[in-house]
Amino acid sequence: MSKIVVLGAGISGHVAAAHLRRKLPKEHEVIVVSPNSNYQWVPSNIWVGIGRMKSKEIYFPLAPLYKKKGIGFKQAKVVTFHPEGDKDIAKPYVMVEYVTEERKGEKEKVTYDYLINATGPKLNFEATEGLIPGTNKTYSVCTYHHADEAWKALSELIQQMKQGKKAKIMIGTGHAKSTCQGAAFEYILNVEQELREHKVRENAEITWIANEHELGDFGIDGMLMSYGNMTMKSKEMVEMIFEDRGIKWIIEAGVNKIEDGKLHYETLDGEFKTETYDFAMLIPAFSGHGFKAYNKEGVDITDKLFKGFMIVDADYTPKPYEEWSVQDWPETYQNPSYPNIFAPGIAFAPPHPISKPRTSKNGTPISPSPPRTGMPSGITAKIVADNIIDTIKKGGDISLHHKGSMGNMGAACIASAGYGLTTGSGMSITTFPIVPDYHKYPDTQGRKLGKTFGSIGLAGHWLKLALHYAFLYKAKMKPFWWLIPE
Repeated sequence: MSKIVVLGAGISGHVAAAHLRRKLPKEHEVIVVSPNSNYQWVPSNIWVGIGRMKSKEIYFPLAPLYKKKGIGFKQAKVVTFHPEGDKDIAKPYVMVEYVTEERKGEKEKVTYDYLINATGPKLNFEATEGLIPGTNKTYSVCTYHHADEAWKALSELIQQMKQGKKAKIMIGTGHAKSTCQGAAFEYILNVEQELREHKVRENAEITWIANEHELGDFGIDGMLMSYGNMTMKSKEMVEMIFEDRGIKWIIEAGVNKIEDGKLHYETLDGEFKTETYDFAMLIPAFSGHGFKAYNKEGVDITDKLFKGFMIVDADYTPKPYEEWSVQDWPETYQNPSYPNIFAPGIAFAPPHPISKPRTSKNGTPISPSPPRTGMPSGITAKIVADNIIDTIKKGGDISLHHKGSMGNMGAACIASAGYGLTTGSGMSITTFPIVPDYHKYPDTQGRKLGKTFGSIGLAGHWLKLALHYAFLYKAKMKPFWWLIPE
């Protein structure tokens, strides 16, 4: 009998646990460890943040589902990693600490045969002084709790605007190295449309602020895409959308301090500037959780497992930007020192950014970190699960037949721009590959045209709404859920 422990119950962790449980015989144990009691479909936080969905519509409790499906569940957070065990326990284990009221602070050694680290990122709000969700007129949509707070503040501002108040709204990234520009982009379009619905758009100045070198960079170095019968850069598409909606923009900006209604940032030119606002939604920096690891003698071996995030089968050799390639990116998400440990989704350490790193004249790095959310998280989780399943079925001989690099993997992103079956809109972008392959596609900025395309319209909103219900159905493991792709 094998015991597989999954750390985290976000997209990666939940997908991995679901596939493991469905495909493995019941004598094998699957356990999920997560400090969160609920699963949330994060892409729909955007709609919670504009009041078009209630938070209860995008999450459900994990414990009853896992119990029904035969998946063990511990509502706890991992504290330390012990991949060789210790003097008392020969098996590898993780030390976890329970967070429930009845067991709060209690620690337990959870042993495993295979470990999937799907802990995702730490939302590193403290990396930017004053960037605390719900304070200083700044908000977040990274969790459904944050999105609830954002809508409450935005709705109050809308009521003031109906009384004639002129308001400044800023949405974008809240740190010089933030990622997830796509989520902020989607939110700014929804906020703009919501103001139109409430007939107060003329009272608002809306500004996009981001660490991108160009609009439409999204942390993946932008895209050259098919758009109808034309070929268009993502920069041109986003400019067109912002100009059409009267949204201003500030780019190459590293936000470094937040005060009440006041945002401070540094530009790539080395200037320090300030903007005032009445409402801001700023995506924080993402970081690793700062986990420690120890060998069986209790010696710190953190550098064997972590490089901020978890070390996997990537090429981390330092080299100039011009020498980076898609071959640097991992395919199996297996830790090279401990072959029974894997890290899909945001939990793995990327070998380098995707967008070219840029540094201000003052020496401050100002450029997006590489995104690994959404579709890549689900795909990489299934790859890891399938390899563990094959390994177990082969009697423990490590099998890495299933592979998938972000350098040969596509992704679809749908950014809604308003809610409603007849009035909604959406921008759909599909890119292939996620990490550009300039050797294979030298004339199209590293991407394959036809598989990299964009469109705008009501159909995009319908698809986004359909995916909301489809992926919640899948997450709840309802009949034939596995037929819905990652």
